[in-house]
Amino acid sequence: MSARPHYRASPSPATASAWGAPAPAQARPRALRFCVQLRLHFHFRSRVAKAGSSGVVPEPQPADLLCGEARGSSSKMISLSIKRPLVTMSFLLSSLLMLLTVATPSWCQRSETTSPKASNRAPFPWNKMRLPEHITPVHYDLVIHANLTTLTFGGTTEIEITASKLTSTIVLHSHHLQISKAALRKGAGERQSEEPLRVLEYPPQEQIALLAPEPLVVGLPYTIVIDYAGNLSESFHGFYKSTYRTKEGEVRILASTQFEPTAARMAFPCFDEPAFKASFSIKIRREPRHLAISNMPLVKSVTVAEGLVEDHFDVTVKMSTYLVAFIVSDFKSVSKMTKSGVKVSVYAVPDKINQADYALDAAVTLLEFYEDYFSIPYPLSKQDLAAIPDFQSGAMENWGLTTYRESSLLFDAEKSSASSKLGITMTVSHELAHQWFGNLVTMEWWNDLWLNEGFAKFMEFVSVSVTHPELKVEDYFFDKCFNAMEVDALNSSHPVSTPVENPAQIREIFDEVSYEKGACILNMLRDYLGADAFKSGIVKYLQKYSYKNTKNEDLWNSMASVKLGPSGSRICLFLIHQHWRQEGLDVKTMMNTWTLQKGFPLITITVRGRNVHVKQEHYVKGPDDAPETGYLWHVPLTFITSNSDSVQRFLLKTRTDVLILPEEVEWIKFNVGMNGYYIVHYEDDGWDSLTGLLKGTHTAISSSDRASLINSAFQLVSIGKLSIEKALDLSLYLKHETEIMPVFQGLNELIPMYQLMEKRDVNEVETQFKAFLIGLLRDLIDKQTWTDEGSISERMLRSQLLLLACVRKYQPCVQKAEGYFRRWQEANGNLSLPSDVTLAVFAVGAQNPEGWDFLYSKYQSSLSSTEKNQIELALCITHNKEKLQWLLEQSFKGDTIKTQEFPSILRAIGRNPVGYPLAWQFLRENWNKLVQKFELGSDSITYMVMGTTNQFSTRARLEEVKEFFSSLKENGSQLRCVQETIETIEENIRWMDKNFDKIRVWLQNEKLELL
Repeated sequence: MSARPHYRASPSPATASAWGAPAPAQARPRALRFCVQLRLHFHFRSRVAKAGSSGVVPEPQPADLLCGEARGSSSKMISLSIKRPLVTMSFLLSSLLMLLTVATPSWCQRSETTSPKASNRAPFPWNKMRLPEHITPVHYDLVIHANLTTLTFGGTTEIEITASKLTSTIVLHSHHLQISKAALRKGAGERQSEEPLRVLEYPPQEQIALLAPEPLVVGLPYTIVIDYAGNLSESFHGFYKSTYRTKEGEVRILASTQFEPTAARMAFPCFDEPAFKASFSIKIRREPRHLAISNMPLVKSVTVAEGLVEDHFDVTVKMSTYLVAFIVSDFKSVSKMTKSGVKVSVYAVPDKINQADYALDAAVTLLEFYEDYFSIPYPLSKQDLAAIPDFQSGAMENWGLTTYRESSLLFDAEKSSASSKLGITMTVSHELAHQWFGNLVTMEWWNDLWLNEGFAKFMEFVSVSVTHPELKVEDYFFDKCFNAMEVDALNSSHPVSTPVENPAQIREIFDEVSYEKGACILNMLRDYLGADAFKSGIVKYLQKYSYKNTKNEDLWNSMASVKLGPSGSRICLFLIHQHWRQEGLDVKTMMNTWTLQKGFPLITITVRGRNVHVKQEHYVKGPDDAPETGYLWHVPLTFITSNSDSVQRFLLKTRTDVLILPEEVEWIKFNVGMNGYYIVHYEDDGWDSLTGLLKGTHTAISSSDRASLINSAFQLVSIGKLSIEKALDLSLYLKHETEIMPVFQGLNELIPMYQLMEKRDVNEVETQFKAFLIGLLRDLIDKQTWTDEGSISERMLRSQLLLLACVRKYQPCVQKAEGYFRRWQEANGNLSLPSDVTLAVFAVGAQNPEGWDFLYSKYQSSLSSTEKNQIELALCITHNKEKLQWLLEQSFKGDTIKTQEFPSILRAIGRNPVGYPLAWQFLRENWNKLVQKFELGSDSITYMVMGTTNQFSTRARLEEVKEFFSSLKENGSQLRCVQETIETIEENIRWMDKNFDKIRVWLQNEKLELL
């Protein structure tokens, strides 16, 4: 999926702080650091792309600009009608046979426990979440008829299966489906006689058992035939209802699918696990006025009754159930052909099809790139991209029919922002990368989800840096690593490859660790091996495992025999301590240290003349007396020095080591370009030397190295390795900085500080700190023009700086924005504003009731996703509690403001100093409805939990949070995000107690010098 649910770009540092309305950015379990992940569309999760996340843009998100994060550290059930088959076998005999042939090992293990009971109280013959492996699906024939008037659907599923051992029980998945008939045909032909099957349902595991009158013969093909019905889902998963409003105000209904990770079973009974790959023949029945699309091209359409057409789609390649997709709608499309003859089409509602051209061109270019890069042709004849009006995540990689949130695919040339263009490109890139990583080669089980998502996130940057060099996406990659580290620094984090069993656990791992950390450790490996050797290894992996399933170790084994290129694994032997011996490259052993244990290393550097002492330890936030984990990594270190900008490399496998330089140096900088997934601490005067470098000639090192120094300094403050005064001293160099990434990183670290102060009622210091921040960046703010000119980076920098200045009430900015808003309002919203400054203009305009009401009126008629997201953010900034409460209720209701926007709005109001009690109360009062709509364990739920609580910094609020979530028991208390937010609040309390007085004194000493 795309960068996890992409919750739209949150308000920027600007908006957030000025009026306190923190805006929605992806829920980062970090408290105090400002989230800079690209949340282009006020939305969240392929991660960008599911993605997300993603989110791609490294800019401080408006939502967090609005509010930042605290410093710190994842329908009614339809009753099943079971029709008893006319079978004479006694129940006792059938039960005995099931015991003997289906689950003997499992039942033996559970001999002292109660057997599972089906919904009719009969014994259910399977007691595990995972399906038995001895029944294998080979092919599905699906016939599905969606009635968009009654909002129901019916279907027939025929599944060709084989058995690898004697059994009379077939266990598969079904959820919220009413089964009216189940039968078994011996052989694969349609003319074989059918024998009825008894159906047992076990809702706790979303499973059904089909009981045959006699055991299945091993190796013989059989066909299961199941007739069923269901209601179109009112959530965002399964086969669900979506709506949109035409320009004329008519509400139209469509039906679309979202099956990943475990919702195909809501649309048809199936073996709904990624390893059960099969081919699919899909037929969709619809009214003539509608259009049906699916994974494969349309073969023919047949009229089966008056007013009813049946579309027959070509047989799919062998694939997992979560990749099946079909849509019934009145969408329009535009198409182009790739050089290799693949038809690429973008589908959207009729009123927005004119916004499809950018994504279409990008998709063609990217698909051609991937075919060349992977040396494996795209195996289908078409690739559709569909913009769905209601969509929980960012996008989904269904094979041949990728689906997207509208803001992740549609680009309005007049109103979409620069960050929107970047985000759309990255999202499309992510989903198309999945056509190889994830679709062609699929993880065997969800514990290795990162093999799908980490690779797709990584390939976003590899591909777009080549296909769209003007976007300069490589500059933003390390921001993904900072985001992942915020989660990974908590005790509640998890290894990249981590055990999961039930659907809620599976949904929880669609997080920063699977996406961003996965991508970052792959980038680190590529930097270590060399780009050519790395590419050779992944091509070998894809070729070997095409149409198969893999585990973590399969990837490393494919990498093991690659030949290193000239840039790979370069070791400067003269640097190494005498006990170092360069050994053969063991990729598997090295990478297991990054995928099988959580967290990341802190590398401490101590320079003694020519000797550089290196030490690694586990970086983890928490109480000072937390026990050591003893984790050890194989760390591919890189560094440059004051005497040489040539990158030196050294693989650290031990707890400590010593490097010997050819001569003494003034400074040394490790983790060049932030290509390594670790942070660095420089002992003694190491930080003083680097701070002096930044204040003197900061361009001596790259902008990414400057940004990583900012990040490392403030992260070291959190664990007591560096004083807050030294970190703030380093940030003073930003007065002379002009590059986007160091500036954004500075905002990410500094804005959350005063946002924590806003919650502590320390007005004097808070005001001083805000003045310090604007003074620090005033020269750069004053240089910005109110236009859309310049590169993507320059435009995004302009947008965020002006937003910050306006919300911080920097008068030159406010006056300019007021003039623009006045003229825009006088023109009834028809004046074309520069897209990059529109959010700043709206944020200022929303501060009075008349402007707020006018913005909402324009929201209702806007066809631009970017404009709607900007208006939403601006509306959330008000200090009018009645309006904020109304926004919560309306977005949750989902009429004018779609429910998909609710998590972003809840988070934005949760960051608003006036609104956060409303958001926290709304979350608690509506928890059960939220879980029903967004699913327990989903990124949306994580986003809302973190967005309403992770800036709390008092012990009273901490106890409130603990009490509420513990009361939920199995309906939420066990969620990882709950532990994350509790850890984060505890960290906020420690951080403020330790550093607030120091900040106050530092401001008094520095303000006259700086300002």
